[in-house]
Amino acid sequence: MDDTETKGRIEETVRRILQESDMDEVTESKIRKQASEHLGLDLSQPYFKAFVKQVVKAFLQEEEQRQKQQQQDEDEEEELGGGSKGKEYDDEGDLIICRLSDKRRVTIQDFRGKTLVSIREYYKKDGKELPTSKGISLTEEQWSAFKKNVPAIEKAIKKMESS
Repeated sequence: MDDTETKGRIEETVRRILQESDMDEVTESKIRKQASEHLGLDLSQPYFKAFVKQVVKAFLQEEEQRQKQQQQDEDEEEELGGGSKGKEYDDEGDLIICRLSDKRRVTIQDFRGKTLVSIREYYKKDGKELPTSKGISLTEEQWSAFKKNVPAIEKAIKKMESS
């Protein structure tokens, strides 16, 4: 049997077993024994033992990365308005990030393939809330420049208030 083919079969089997296992209960030894039984190979030999250990370690690292990414995605979703269940869209289909007042809000919209942060006033017509021309839409680059300068803006506001 080809060594590359054998390693491929071992890796595939070990990964499948890991995916189906309770990670709090399983050990590397148990995984190796299950894979040995399934494949009909003695995986307790040092060469195979080291290979199985390598596959388990890689799987665990990938799983940890996947969980970190998932947590990061969930955190970002929460920042954008309270998670996927709490998302609110306006009558134009734009994601409402926050309401600044009854008539003003911040939304994220896609306009001709560009993502825009829109801060504007809205009015009611026929039961719908529609955007007015009073406001501003910023590209991602403009938003980044604005965000970077928020501390300077806050400092200027405090200085004006204390005058």
